[in-house]
Amino acid sequence: MNERSARSVTSGLAGRLGRAAAISLFAGTVGGAAVLAGEAFIARHRRYAEPELGLALRATVGRAGASPLRLVLLGDSSALGVGVDRLEDTIGGQLANLLAEGPAGRRVHLSSVGVSGSRSTDLATQVARALLGERPDVALILIGANDATGLRRPSDAAAYLGAAVHRLREARVEVVVGTCPDLGAVRAIAPPLRQVVGWSGRRVARAQTTAVLEAGGAVVDLATETGPVFRADAGTLCQDGFHPSADGYRVWAHALLPAIVAAAAATTRR
Repeated sequence: MNERSARSVTSGLAGRLGRAAAISLFAGTVGGAAVLAGEAFIARHRRYAEPELGLALRATVGRAGASPLRLVLLGDSSALGVGVDRLEDTIGGQLANLLAEGPAGRRVHLSSVGVSGSRSTDLATQVARALLGERPDVALILIGANDATGLRRPSDAAAYLGAAVHRLREARVEVVVGTCPDLGAVRAIAPPLRQVVGWSGRRVARAQTTAVLEAGGAVVDLATETGPVFRADAGTLCQDGFHPSADGYRVWAHALLPAIVAAAAATTRR
């Protein structure tokens, strides 16, 4: 075979391989997109836990005469304790009990203005509700999961959160934010979509951290602090595989407690 023939064969082979690679890449991309779309459809139409109507949105925990603390929760289903059916198992109930039983022995007036399914754009309304009547001492905001699963722009979600924190701080409320949890740990969403929403959640959490600190709030990185526990123990999720169980909320409560205690202490120094 002469040099020109060899060059022709090589060129033809390269062309065929290139076309085959392009076709394979296209097919893989289309196939991958189809898989993600199918998993998204399944995830959207799963049966998820609903807010338990029997849970009181207002409660008082702790002994009479102890130093009072008004704690309000804002955010999504996490702020309501979706996934459990007893007040003491919700994130607010567990934090209130930990504060009441701690060294300071606080008497906690607990309330929640969170709404299941909320995104960061909904926080302005919740802040207005939280500031009605007697001003809270500490606000705990749990938000971000719905922004991440909806693949919203992290910067937009963070801007709304930062505005909410700023407004609460202007009202002299101490603010703690639990950033978007580790969505890569949920069982309700199958791989590879689980990895996609996990990645989205990490982006949202990073943007949230910057916005909250700039607005004068405190941040607890729930994904870093508690994600490994949720990944290792399926029992930290309730039966729907998405919302925390009582054990999951307990893990979150202990991660959030130091920041809540510090915020509560700051209110006594005013």
